[in-house]
Amino acid sequence: METTASHISIRLATHDDDGTLLRLAALDSAPAPRGSVLVADVGGEIVAARSLTKPRSIADPFRPTADISELLDLRARHAA
Repeated sequence: METTASHISIRLATHDDDGTLLRLAALDSAPAPRGSVLVADVGGEIVAARSLTKPRSIADPFRPTADISELLDLRARHAA
């Protein structure tokens, strides 16, 4: 697994993240996840998100996020 980021923070999304999740979903041409959502923050910017209730993820298509999405999937499985 190759990660280009030096620091990745995975946390639950808050209402303050709603606008960012909508923008990220638009970039990914996908619906924004709803309910309990994990986000991956790299350098203060959310680059990927995953629903805890459905196996659905979104990510910034202009950044290398495949391994970050894998981390979100792993964390979501452990949270279930």
